[in-house]
Amino acid sequence: MTKMNLSPETVSLLLLLLALLLCSGDSTTDESPPTVCIIGSGIGGSSVAHFLRNYSASSTGLSRARILMFERHERVGGRMRTVAVSGDTFEAGGSILHPKNYHARDYVKRFNLTVRSPTAIEDSSAVGIWDGKRFVFKTFGSSVPFVDKIVSWLNDVYMFVRYGFSLLRMTNFIENTVDNFLKYYESLESRPVFDTVEGMLKWSGLYNLTKVTLQEKLSEAQLSPLLVNELVTVITRINYGQSVLISGLAGAVSLAGSGGGLWSVEGGNWQMAEQLIKHSDVSLHLNEQIESVSHLGNYYELKSTKGNSFKCDVTVVSTPLDEVDIQFSPAISIPKRELQHTHATFVRGLLNPGYFGMKSVSDVPALVGTLEDPLIPFSSISILRKYSATDMTYKIFTRQEASDSLLDELFSVRTETVRIDWGAYPKYHAPEVFAPFILDDRHLYYVNAFENAASTMETSAVAGENMARLIISRFRTKESSSSSSSDTRSCSSGLHSDM
Repeated sequence: MTKMNLSPETVSLLLLLLALLLCSGDSTTDESPPTVCIIGSGIGGSSVAHFLRNYSASSTGLSRARILMFERHERVGGRMRTVAVSGDTFEAGGSILHPKNYHARDYVKRFNLTVRSPTAIEDSSAVGIWDGKRFVFKTFGSSVPFVDKIVSWLNDVYMFVRYGFSLLRMTNFIENTVDNFLKYYESLESRPVFDTVEGMLKWSGLYNLTKVTLQEKLSEAQLSPLLVNELVTVITRINYGQSVLISGLAGAVSLAGSGGGLWSVEGGNWQMAEQLIKHSDVSLHLNEQIESVSHLGNYYELKSTKGNSFKCDVTVVSTPLDEVDIQFSPAISIPKRELQHTHATFVRGLLNPGYFGMKSVSDVPALVGTLEDPLIPFSSISILRKYSATDMTYKIFTRQEASDSLLDELFSVRTETVRIDWGAYPKYHAPEVFAPFILDDRHLYYVNAFENAASTMETSAVAGENMARLIISRFRTKESSSSSSSDTRSCSSGLHSDM
């Protein structure tokens, strides 16, 4: 057997070539896929999961990610929920969607859900503004086809006589705000990824609306005090349970939710979240309340009240942190915020016309809104379903729980009563202060930071879509950085040891 004699220079060259070959190999193929943990199964969290699946390119680690979702209740949907009254189902949480809520429309179309339009009684034009003693303004209503169009026209004239051109100015204000909001649906190529709420709002031209109250903004737009104190106040009390002293953007969103073409999902809006989760290959943990989130070097550890522990590369908080007790380590810093609780009471029975100084219940408008007066014990009363002239289901909004004594004053007959208390949305102020989207300098994210701008099902979906893009963008940067430094270290090590 012939012995090969290689010079030291030849040996070094061969070892160098071997090191370069090793460096050029794919060092990530054997890595396990990352885990994304989402706390909360409402429209925000489910939208994050949906867009992560849709936007993650095959070249990124997130395309293979495991998505875990934790919901502390026994059902998905967050603040979207329904209630049953005498066998009929009604929305008890997020109830209405705007015709230009394009994410919600896409969800309904994508998952073959059914759009539900308001019933004749829900869409009645009969509205009354109650000041605690009398109706200061009432419109007319009719459910008779063709006649209802004439009645609607008469109501328009009647409202113009009372509020004048301020109505047109209000419409322009709403349309301008909606047009700016529609920028969030522009193509991905023309729309940046936003890492702060402020940046997201400034880009769309909505930020300045969060710095002033709705009252100030409408005064600047030259709306009459009569319109603001009556009609606008009624709308903000119904939609946000608050006065015209809320921020301008929240107020504009509230006003947009009072227009025509409103809709919901047949069977319950919560089905949008259910279908988003189902089609996003999510491992769902119901009745799993997360009590702590700890960053431990290269990952997050989530612990639940059941004693379970979960290891996550990315953690997304998609539930308001205002009323949940989650301990973060290291501690996080977010502005203090209170939630406005809305008490929704559903009553099957018959309203007491005498409470409103009327002789017949048919004289009471289908929707009764109220002025901002602490002595008025309710924000609104509306008819949800009419079974007969003496049997209906009503929905009452109050800022405190509606007592039996109050309900006995309001109703001459009550056959069933269901009470729901929910932390519906933030208490809005101006100027608003926003929590960060990124709660640390790593991969801990907060979808609900956007709620201080406005809180609706669609704004949560918009925030969720941006959050998915933000996670992908930052995770891709992390991968590139890790891959580059890893390659450099391994190649450098080989060169130094071999030469």
